[in-house]
Amino acid sequence: MKLPPPLSPLTCFTHLSRLTRLPALPRLPGPQLSSALLGATALELFVLTGRLIVYPFGLTPERGGTGPAEAGPPAATDPPTTAAAVTTALPAAAGRAATPPVVLLHGFIDNRSAFVVMRRALTRHGRHLASVNYSPLTRDVRTAAELLGRHVEEICARTGHGRVDIVGHSLGGLIARYYVQRLGGDRRVRTLVTLGTPHGGTAVAPGAGVHPIVRQMRGGSSVIEELRGPAPGCRTRFVSFWSELDQVMVPVETACVDHPDLDAVNVRVTGIGHLALPVHPTVAAAVREALEASEAGEDDATATGATSAA
Repeated sequence: MKLPPPLSPLTCFTHLSRLTRLPALPRLPGPQLSSALLGATALELFVLTGRLIVYPFGLTPERGGTGPAEAGPPAATDPPTTAAAVTTALPAAAGRAATPPVVLLHGFIDNRSAFVVMRRALTRHGRHLASVNYSPLTRDVRTAAELLGRHVEEICARTGHGRVDIVGHSLGGLIARYYVQRLGGDRRVRTLVTLGTPHGGTAVAPGAGVHPIVRQMRGGSSVIEELRGPAPGCRTRFVSFWSELDQVMVPVETACVDHPDLDAVNVRVTGIGHLALPVHPTVAAAVREALEASEAGEDDATATGATSAA
């Protein structure tokens, strides 16, 4: 099955009604992606280099969150202007009054510096941000989810908001989903955006035979099976970004949320890999649109589109 061609940027962030049961996604033919894969791999190496440079700046815990006028860590991880496309299924954005804080949750062996581009995209549009670091020595998704819950309660108390939005990359998205779905976090989380998160479990996970929390990201693990269980009445809206060139998610569709009880929208990204998801400007803009779209959830108009960042 051939992928639809990219459309103009004007049609990118348009309406789609919420999906409660998602259709099966076609498996993409490998040979047609060879040149794109080479470009994405080069970008991954660039992002990895930049990530190593800014990593020390994210080791210390954040104090009090970041407001619109504050700056994040140095922007050394900004990727070059390579092409990337995002196919979206998002409702239209509404006003930004009384928008909840956004909690950023990094992936495995990472820290809050991973969201340098995302922070700038969101703070420029008036969002209050709070980053949560969890230790790479954390051995269990459940333990990390409990820690996240305590941080969310503190953020709500500090900001006066009753709910938050969460953006989680890779393992961070899985931790946030466990908090929402299994620990009652849907009471606090309005929208959960995940970037390259192994919702269905991945067959490729570096160090899977060594680190317990990485083994929990594999298909068939106890954590993945718990998340397959019923979740009636879950109040959180899910927006999952998945990339056809993500070499960490195997198969790539495992990064999609496919659960009959969850209000979920899956967003396909083309042209970039796993590490670039939280730092590519096009994805950052799409995440911002997804968060703003939660304020227009009653809109039932539908449309589809795609865009490319040059």
